[in-house]
Amino acid sequence: MDDTADSPFRTEPHTDSGSEPGAKAAERDRRVADAAMRLAAEQGWSRTGLLDIARAAGLSAAAFYHRYPDRADVLAAVSRTADMAVLADDQPLDPEESARDRLFDVMMRRYDALQPYREGLRVVMRDLRGEPLTALAFSRQFGRSMAWMLRAAGVEADRLGGAVLTAGLGAVQARVMRVFLDDDTTDLSRTMAALDAELRRAERWAGTLRRRPRRSRTPEPPQDPAAIDPAI
Repeated sequence: MDDTADSPFRTEPHTDSGSEPGAKAAERDRRVADAAMRLAAEQGWSRTGLLDIARAAGLSAAAFYHRYPDRADVLAAVSRTADMAVLADDQPLDPEESARDRLFDVMMRRYDALQPYREGLRVVMRDLRGEPLTALAFSRQFGRSMAWMLRAAGVEADRLGGAVLTAGLGAVQARVMRVFLDDDTTDLSRTMAALDAELRRAERWAGTLRRRPRRSRTPEPPQDPAAIDPAI
């Protein structure tokens, strides 16, 4: 049996990422994310098949199918890889820091984690508009990611109103992602400025990040087409 890197029948190699199932799953996600974004950058997301990604990641077709049966699952691997980079830095929260500032820090760490995938993500974001079902299927993972970023920043995402906060952060992410993908500054200063502006904007209409007293009428979130754009 051919066990080369190019074979779809290649047995999965052992990794040194730890023996716990969670560590193995995270390492597999990283390999799939690396392969998928590299191929997307080289040949286009729409022309990249799942078996292409499996072979490039060094996974057998059976092992790949078990966790990534469709294209949305591959994008979920990219999202989870960025999430894990943020969540691995489990530092105590500073009670003197505002929730908005903590969320700014969390989201910038997530953008830092996405930097190696930026070329591929730029292509994915373009091609994904032609795959509405993939974008729709991915939206569930995207919502999970945004909820965990809120939790990482110490913002309650599991109580009443958490779904609104999650949706609001998703809208922020969709708008800032446009800037991030074209940010040619060495320190992501354009991304930082856009994120700060969007978080302040969200804070104005929601008021929840600073836990302000509830007003008699909560302003409606701004309607922006970017809020429904696919994002990672």
